[in-house]
Amino acid sequence: MPARDRADVVRRAKALLGRTITGHGVTVRITEVEAYGGVEDPASHAFTRTPRSEIMYGPAYRLYVYRSYGIHFCANVVTGPTEIGAAVLLRSGEVVDGLDLARLRRNHPARDAQLARGPGNLAQALGITLDDLGTDLLADDTDHPDPHDTRVHLGPEPARRPRIGTGPRVGVSKAADVPWRFWIDGDPTVSAYRRSPRAPAPEHYASGT
Repeated sequence: MPARDRADVVRRAKALLGRTITGHGVTVRITEVEAYGGVEDPASHAFTRTPRSEIMYGPAYRLYVYRSYGIHFCANVVTGPTEIGAAVLLRSGEVVDGLDLARLRRNHPARDAQLARGPGNLAQALGITLDDLGTDLLADDTDHPDPHDTRVHLGPEPARRPRIGTGPRVGVSKAADVPWRFWIDGDPTVSAYRRSPRAPAPEHYASGT
């Protein structure tokens, strides 16, 4: 992947932090993401082109949804350019609207900070399924998104950039030390880092500010 494209997926991943995603009656403020570099990133679904990952090779800001381990759905934002296959996994967030519905979908966890902590929980809180695959996330980008809208869409970028932490991606066995996980530093909804037991011994851990 050209350096420009690598920088682009990282830039867009960081830009998603603090932004909201709305749909199916719930709004979540994104607090944790992971960038995946596409055709040259062995940890990416786009590393090998398959029907499942075809949406990743399309235009930016389309929603890529897949089922993880046959159980949970995971939501990703395609970042482009076309044919590169780069995307950002939405790992965690804070429910800021539609709280009662999110609690119901998540079977009332002990704390609200857990409602959208982790990619499967985030998608479940938002009600995202494979029916949302390919959604244009900028189709309804307004300053005041409607939390009762059934479409999934992104809100505007935050007025102030949050302080960002950086580290390796969670649970990947390949390219396990690439520091492309980003989170809002100190936010209680951010998930814990877990290294894949199949990954080789760590080369280094990157930290960010």
